Amino acid sequence: MCYSAQVYAEFKQYQRHFPDVEMDIEQYVKTFWWDRGLNPMAKAPRATIRELQQIGPPELQANLREADVAAIALLEQELFAQRQRVVEAERKLQTKVTKKAQDDVRIGTKKVEAAKTRIAGLKRTEWKPADSRVFPGVYAPVMVMEGGRRVLKPMRYQCRPAGKPAFYDAKYPGTYNARRDNLEGFWGGLFGFSHGVMVADRFYEHVEVDGRNTILEFVPRTAEPMLIACLWSHWKDPKGEEPDLLSFAAITDAPEPEVAAAGHDRTIINIKPEHVDAWLNPDPTNLTSLYAIFDDKRHPYYEHREAA
Repeated sequence: MCYSAQVYAEFKQYQRHFPDVEMDIEQYVKTFWWDRGLNPMAKAPRATIRELQQIGPPELQANLREADVAAIALLEQELFAQRQRVVEAERKLQTKVTKKAQDDVRIGTKKVEAAKTRIAGLKRTEWKPADSRVFPGVYAPVMVMEGGRRVLKPMRYQCRPAGKPAFYDAKYPGTYNARRDNLEGFWGGLFGFSHGVMVADRFYEHVEVDGRNTILEFVPRTAEPMLIACLWSHWKDPKGEEPDLLSFAAITDAPEPEVAAAGHDRTIINIKPEHVDAWLNPDPTNLTSLYAIFDDKRHPYYEHREAA
């Protein structure tokens, strides 16, 4: 399972490798328009939001900056409340040691640091690796073929196939990945029809090391960006009560030897650049040709280390 990845979160990164790619700006506006607190804003890498504040339509730029101001205000309220919580708990501990007071100090201190980190991230202008990190449930740019054109669309990293009920998200929480050996089963409605590519620099996996759960970071030794084969879907609520959802899953295969040796049992499929167009223009009557793309995937050797 590719539990997380550091991706190409910005349109300009895709443009460097795919000069003809276009940005579906209408879909970006629909996805990231902040409705002033009526609903939670779609989660996305900070790099994506920062770029939209610079190159998006003027009204979207203003909207997202307003969202930042509102988010910072809420975090500052949280910061004040948690600092007060810690101060009061420390005062109580001076007269009597209780588990509750100890927990308040410990939890409150953690929440203070978390709020300070988030505020700093919202105010920061320079890029950091964490700004391009995606997890299940977070939106990432995915390149698809539309009308013979390469188009970049924001999609949620956890696929809800069209026609399935919304509760599939909870019933099948692992649908951010699609196993190669189940593409004609569970994923039969998308394989051969709706293909995409996500570009990433590195990916992260949970493994067990010396009896403890550890997150490992895997990076291609070649330092080349990974072209990750994906399936995607445009979900619509039959009742019209929920907004449309674009979502995707990264396809995984049997592990590369070095990934297996590190303790993980799957690896994303990193296709070769010359196969991108064939992958994005699938022929559902010729699935053999699609499997051939997988068989000819890149094997860059994935070096690993414990994630910070």
